[in-house]
Amino acid sequence: MGDAVNWTDFFVIATGANSRQTKGIAEEIEGKLRPRRRAARVEGAHEAEWILLDFIDVVVHVFTPAARDFYRLETLWGDVPRLDLAGRVGEAHGEPAGKVQASVGEAPYA
Repeated sequence: MGDAVNWTDFFVIATGANSRQTKGIAEEIEGKLRPRRRAARVEGAHEAEWILLDFIDVVVHVFTPAARDFYRLETLWGDVPRLDLAGRVGEAHGEPAGKVQASVGEAPYA
């Protein structure tokens, strides 16, 4: 995100099947990161259609399919390089790959 914005290095965009699952995804992210860091801000957790977790250098967006289609962040930030993580969740820790659709916009210099 480096050349596109100056307030974060990465966007992580994930989709849950419904609002209950988006809430679960967001809670799991917060729970896994809690020993090392806490979100500076969390928005949308009550409605759970679009949950934003702001970790300053990483901003996580967790959408329902309808909200992701409506807001189309990938189109808005289409000129930012992407790292597609779909189907690879958990692989870094030797766990089976998850079924979460996710992508990361990364700084061009990274």
